[in-house]
Amino acid sequence: MTVELISVGTEILMGNILNTNARYLSEKCAGMGYEVLYQTSVGDNPARMRNVIRPALERVDLVILSGGLGPTEDDITKDICCEEMGVPLVEDPDVRSFIDEWLMTRNRTDVAKSIYRQAMVPEGQKIFMNGNGTAPGLAIEKNGKTAILLPGPPGELIPMMENQVIPYFQSKSDSILCSRMIKICGIGESTVEDRLLDLIDSQSNPTIATYAKTREVHVRVTAKAATEEEAEQLLAPVVKEITARFPKEVFTTDERENLEDVVVRILKEQGLTFTAAESCTGGLLAARLVNVPGASDVFRGSFVTYSDKAKHRMLGVRKKTLHRYTAVSAETAAEMAAGARNEGKADIAVSVTGIAGPDGGTEERPVGLVFIGCAEEDRIVVEEYRFRGNRAKIRDQAAEMALDLARRVLNDRVV
Repeated sequence: MTVELISVGTEILMGNILNTNARYLSEKCAGMGYEVLYQTSVGDNPARMRNVIRPALERVDLVILSGGLGPTEDDITKDICCEEMGVPLVEDPDVRSFIDEWLMTRNRTDVAKSIYRQAMVPEGQKIFMNGNGTAPGLAIEKNGKTAILLPGPPGELIPMMENQVIPYFQSKSDSILCSRMIKICGIGESTVEDRLLDLIDSQSNPTIATYAKTREVHVRVTAKAATEEEAEQLLAPVVKEITARFPKEVFTTDERENLEDVVVRILKEQGLTFTAAESCTGGLLAARLVNVPGASDVFRGSFVTYSDKAKHRMLGVRKKTLHRYTAVSAETAAEMAAGARNEGKADIAVSVTGIAGPDGGTEERPVGLVFIGCAEEDRIVVEEYRFRGNRAKIRDQAAEMALDLARRVLNDRVV
């Protein structure tokens, strides 16, 4: 099935918000075996929206529109799409009752009557009730074409897509699509693709697709079969083969797990505690860890030691180390990790120190130079990195690789 994604909203065109919906929907379509051919953004203008929706309906099987389903006058996605597909709008009493209940449970009495515009739906078409807002999602089918209309806020769009729209597509198919995500850290997409080229070139069912993330590559393997059991039987040997080609780099085959989830899980499995010492990351590493439910069982905390004085006073980094090798060095990273482990009374500790920029770099010690250390009872490992990008990207990459170093050191303990 061919797909076009249309993101509606002048705020997207003006750069006021980041269009994360298009990326999310593209990945979900790929996971269902659908081919996204076009992505379009359009403002809240009737003529321009018609000029986008009309050719989309002509050239693809499925059009997914996000945004423009709210109660205000410029929320016209539903109106224009129904006009183009020749489907009348009628008020749905269930949607109106849902809106009334939503307002009542929140003691909202100051809402304009225009909110009930959201109860107008295409006659005889599928409605997706919104568990996180008032605007329902819609599926319109006519003349062999399908349009899916979703609310714009990701907090509404994503649950609706996961819980209602994807099952809706699955119910209309005589086959089952199952996919597995293999997450890899520490090597680039081109390297991953090169190692998998023979599998990619010969793929038919299952299919293999790679996605580049921040210092990660995700490999989605998707199989199509009559039953879920048959699809899983097709997936299993391919997933096994791919993970075997990246024995140290694969950190999970569970799509729900992030790198920090894996680190916390391994720490719990091994009964270990963890702490960190952060300079250029300034708490990013700690922030990722505390996002994991139950991290308090293993994470003792993080020492944010941005200055040389803080490194010496809080972690015990020797003044002569800082003077001779500077704060951004393998030697300082090693002492930071050891100090964090001792002061935090933890089993394992990670340190990060580097030059995030945009100033402070030299030809020999450029912006992006980062040293990451990991200390356990009987050894300290230090790795040097040369990251690229702006200050935020360098800090994000440093936090990512610090987590990955911790993961690799933890895995070495059980080998």
